[in-house]
Formats: sequence, structure tokens, C-alpha cells
Amino acid sequence: MRLVFAGTPEVAVPALDALLASRHEVVAVVTRPDAPAGRGRKLVASPVAQRAEEAGIEVLKPVRPGEPEFMARLAEIAPDCCPVVAYGALIRPGALEIPVHGWVNLHFSLLPAWRGAAPVQHALMAGDEVTGASTFRIEEGLDSGPVYGVLTETVKPADTSGDLLGRLAHAGADLLVRTMDAIEDGQARPEPQPLAGVSLAPKLTVEDARIEWTHPALRVDRVVRGCAPAPGAWTTFRGERLKVTGPVRLLPGETALAPGELAVAKNSVRVGTGSHEVELGEVRPQGKKAMPAADWARGARIESGERFEG
Repeated sequence: MRLVFAGTPEVAVPALDALLASRHEVVAVVTRPDAPAGRGRKLVASPVAQRAEEAGIEVLKPVRPGEPEFMARLAEIAPDCCPVVAYGALIRPGALEIPVHGWVNLHFSLLPAWRGAAPVQHALMAGDEVTGASTFRIEEGLDSGPVYGVLTETVKPADTSGDLLGRLAHAGADLLVRTMDAIEDGQARPEPQPLAGVSLAPKLTVEDARIEWTHPALRVDRVVRGCAPAPGAWTTFRGERLKVTGPVRLLPGETALAPGELAVAKNSVRVGTGSHEVELGEVRPQGKKAMPAADWARGARIESGERFEG
């Protein structure tokens, strides 16, 4: 089939690579417009755009996918299908109707669970033990279209959202290719999503990533892992924001520390929670690079008994 691939971040690149290596022809790519990045805030093309340019593929960067110029060009290309991975913009009804087989999204959850922009993060923060990926035909509702195929992935105890998303991106790339194959062969049988079991996964806000030390240690651990690498779990110390970038270690036994209270040793920093103590792994002070918590404590001359604020 002739495909127009839609995607933007690094997590979409494995799927583009898999489609380029498949029996199908990727004739163009749709991605978000160049965005400011780095200290200089220079405009930088998305990872998908960069990969497409390397492959010599036409790149379309509409500000909105409903723009007349974009719609006209898409109609000229006349794709059979438009596979999508983390594109980042709403596909308008007019565009949905152009490809014969519609737009097929690779979504990183077991639908109808975790519909929305941050399914992996929400799955980790909710404590899911198994998650996965689904391919479905895009319709006007939020991730509500009929499902072509699924795969499952076990959540490991130390997984961050970055770890889990990386595995799902590669496994999901193969699922997306198999879905394209089935559609071309006339063997695809999309199934409507069940009405029960729907949950939503909106983009995480800064406040979602704030660590509440009065919560149980298990909840603190889930927030840290679910928000890594982005947006990054955080707390405040001495009036400044401190990111907790690495998974924490849950310590056995009852805590002698109040929620947010620190216990500093030569090679460790422990914190009290609403249940057990946790040992910090890696932290990132404001304006500095990430570092082991013990190094941070030594450099900032932190004493036991000081507390995280809020």
C-alpha cells in the first residue's frame, strides 16, 4: 500500500523505520512544525521529520491538519492508508476520509484503558502490572475507534515511563506493520472497543508530577517512575524545586522519619513518607545536572532532620 506516516517524537521513529523496511511504500510523512529547542531556542525539526529527510521522503508540516493546503496535498498523494504514532494533533474529519483505509493509530495501551496523550505514564502511576499497545482506526472520538490488533507487555518493578515506552515503541512497530499487511490482504477485522473499562490518560501537568510525601511509599515510587524522564517528579527544598529523576528504593520496616524528613548518611539519603522510608536514587537541583542523591546532599551540606517542603 501507499502510506503517509504521521508522527512527531523519537518514540515514533521505530515505527517509521519498520514501515520503510516493509513491503509497503511510505510516500510522505506528516509531522508537527519545527519547534524551539536547546539553550539557543533555535527551530529544530522533529525526530520523525529528520528521519524522513534522511530517507528522502516528502515531509508535510501543517500547523493544523485541517489546513486547505495540507488537505489538497494529501488528496494529491492519494494514500491507501495513514498509519499514525504520537503525531500530536487532532486529525479533522475531512482528512480522515481521504485515504481509502483511513488513519490507523498505534496507541501505547490496551484499549479502552488509558485513552489520551500519556497512557504509559498513567499506567505506571496507577500501578498496572501489565500494559501493551493497540492499533485502531481513528474516528472523531478520543482513541475510541475499532481495534485491529493488540500486544501485551509486562511492567517491570523498576520501569520508568521511558523504559516502558521504549520497549512498546519497538514491539508496537511490528504490530503496526502487521496491521498494514492485514489491511492490504483484506484480512483485517477491527473490533469495536467495549463500553466497560474506559479510562483516560491526559497529558501530565507539573502539578501531577509533584511528590506528596504524606502518601504511601509505593505511591511515591509510582509517581517518580511514571514521570521519568518527563515531566519529572519534583519536590521543594530550601525554597527551590528539586527533581527526583531516578527511581527510589522502598525500604522495609516502619519509618522513624516524618513525611518529607531527610536522613543523610555518607552514601545515602532516606526520606520519610506516609508509610515506609524511601532511599533517593538520582536528583536534579534547579539549574544543575542530575546527580546521585548522596552527592547532592554533600554538596548542599544537608543535615538529617531537614525536610522537603509541601
